[in-house]
Amino acid sequence: MKKFLSLLLILTMSISLFVGCGSQNNSGSNSGSVEPLVVNKDKVLQVWSFTDELKKPLEYFEEHYGIKSELTIIPTADYPTKVQPVLESGVGAPDVFTAEIAWLKQWTELPYWDDLSKAPYNAHEWKDEFVPYVYDLGTDANGNLKALSWQATPGGVIYKKWIAREVWGNDSPEFVSEKLASMDGFFKAAEELKKAGFRTLPDEGAMRWFALGSDPKPWVDADNNLSVTEARLEFLDYQRLLRENDYTAQAPEWSASWFASMAGKVGYNGGWDEVNAAAKEQVEVFGYALPTWGLHFVVKPNAAEDTIGDWGLASGPSPYFWGGTWLGVYSKSENKGAAFEFVKMMTHDEKFMTWWYEETGDLLSNIKITEKFRATASDAFLGGQNHYDFFLNEAEKIQTGIVTPYDQGIDQIWGDLVVRYVERTIETKEAFLQEFYKQVKNAYPEIKTPK
Repeated sequence: MKKFLSLLLILTMSISLFVGCGSQNNSGSNSGSVEPLVVNKDKVLQVWSFTDELKKPLEYFEEHYGIKSELTIIPTADYPTKVQPVLESGVGAPDVFTAEIAWLKQWTELPYWDDLSKAPYNAHEWKDEFVPYVYDLGTDANGNLKALSWQATPGGVIYKKWIAREVWGNDSPEFVSEKLASMDGFFKAAEELKKAGFRTLPDEGAMRWFALGSDPKPWVDADNNLSVTEARLEFLDYQRLLRENDYTAQAPEWSASWFASMAGKVGYNGGWDEVNAAAKEQVEVFGYALPTWGLHFVVKPNAAEDTIGDWGLASGPSPYFWGGTWLGVYSKSENKGAAFEFVKMMTHDEKFMTWWYEETGDLLSNIKITEKFRATASDAFLGGQNHYDFFLNEAEKIQTGIVTPYDQGIDQIWGDLVVRYVERTIETKEAFLQEFYKQVKNAYPEIKTPK
């Protein structure tokens, strides 16, 4: 995705473009000067997003709320650059729009979303209903609630049970979690899998999530200092070890080989080309570091049909979360009543959220609903494993405050350099850091990098 604004520009627009929701106070209580929300059922609700995941909820919305809607889907790679100018001008803008975590913290500081913690919304009253990190990420620097998400996205290792049985004689999630609980254990398991003819992960990039989870700190602190933790530096070596010990299939994340490896063997080192079924060396991948949505929307659709029920969900060396979709009411919308009804349905309506859970198995962020299903949830794809209980346990370990407006760009710089470090076109950590600091400074002059 393209980097679309520097923090300086963001702060400038924050001052010049702010639009509040009428006359509102910070207490969140209604005052006489605050106009109540009016739902106009004759007006079509305009919703913009970067995926089609809201298609079914909007159908439910029309059926149960009597409000027609139109969903505009803009590809993720183009979403920020196409949506932001429209939000700034207000011309042809949506009533509700979404953001993924990559640009969420940039947009919460801008006047695009109304403050849902103020009257007439008062959604701050729901705070205790949410998984804490989900609510916190939707707030701005002053604690004003700008966006909410209906989902929580903690991660784990989604693995093939038949491989665990062949290599270790035990395929239980508890056993596999114990095998992968530390980096020493992880590499011991990787060696055992390799000796049996398997590869632990599709590629080295999967390790980045465990690096973040082992010492969760933001890239940039409150004083705009760039921070590279010891954990991140340690994981540089771990990623290089994965390559040098041949513990991965070298199937890059989101490549054709990566998806194909979920269904069976793939050609070793397939790269970004189409799957090479005639490759001399065919390897099978054991597991995938993916979050909640990765289970439902990535692995399940790509797994071989005859493996359904023979997958498992285990913890890795450290907890992490990945992604998520937040939505809010556009501050200049002329249809705020219907817009808030939709946001409220997605995040607060017990009937809808129960239906959504039964429809998708998605991990919801609303604790009232998750507690209803936590003890009895079962996923047939995972052989009946209680995925809800697993993911909620992982969510409780997540620390907030690590997401910054710079993450998307800095992550991309770091990831590109990690590939060069793994392939030894950058040989030392000192050279790696010098290049990293240089590129970050070029991209974000306002960030203070170590000398």
